[in-house]
Amino acid sequence: MGLCKCSKRKVTNQFCFEHRVNVCEYCMVNNHPKCIVQSYLKWLEDSDCDPKCPLCKEDLKDHHCVRLTCYHVFHWSCLNAAALQLPANTAPAGYRCPCCPAPLFPPANMVSPVADVLREQLQKVNWARAGLGLPLLDTPASFSEPPPVEPAASVPTPTATPHAWEQEPPARKDSSVVQMESGSAFHRELSAAAAENRRFLEESRSLLDSDSSENKYRRRSALEWFQRWWRLMSGPPSRPRAGAIYRRYLMVLVLVVVALVTFVSAMRWLAAGTSSDDDPMFDPHFNPNIHVRE
Repeated sequence: MGLCKCSKRKVTNQFCFEHRVNVCEYCMVNNHPKCIVQSYLKWLEDSDCDPKCPLCKEDLKDHHCVRLTCYHVFHWSCLNAAALQLPANTAPAGYRCPCCPAPLFPPANMVSPVADVLREQLQKVNWARAGLGLPLLDTPASFSEPPPVEPAASVPTPTATPHAWEQEPPARKDSSVVQMESGSAFHRELSAAAAENRRFLEESRSLLDSDSSENKYRRRSALEWFQRWWRLMSGPPSRPRAGAIYRRYLMVLVLVVVALVTFVSAMRWLAAGTSSDDDPMFDPHFNPNIHVRE
């Protein structure tokens, strides 16, 4: 198991043989549509990468590809031609992956980015629509390879007449001003939100004990632990929570009760320490107004 490097940070067992990274199904569709992807255990057994179509033995990057739910990749033209060679009355279970016995059609209850892209591609041909339970097309769509993406050429700047830039319509200026004002307002909102988040982060850091490497393992006294607990309880919460004010009042009430009990216990202990038997003021022999006969 590994963690995908994309923003979703999903735990996955699939491994790209070409780039040698863990990939989730979202990355297979968006970033690795023509890469050889299998489980990490298979890569440990055999790490050889052959980026060719298993049907025509040509490079996968030369034509449009489709990935099945078993993660095997084929040229769509090759897979379509292989499926058309089967009899027209072939059951949906008869369509299998050319490399493994996995079914070609994804289950109806399967929720997966790979399955969604595969269904979208299979819906374009009649033999696959029958397997998916969809009505047949009256005029089957002819498959055409998507044109390769070429780098955008630099558009030559048209030669303008002298002082043509001065004849810009005023409505365009107004729209640009509105766009700049809205952009600046949006920027101010983002700056205010970032400042608010930064303030909460600084407060939360101040509540925590930022120990250095010298005193990280130093023994803490009871007073330091109490101060840290008091800062955490009395400080403003980083996130608004229901009942935070009542919790603070309850903490103050508990502290008052503890202080009162401690004070009463101390007074009773001090009173018990001074016994009246040893006090000469309570001894009748030292009182001249009291006559005691022995």
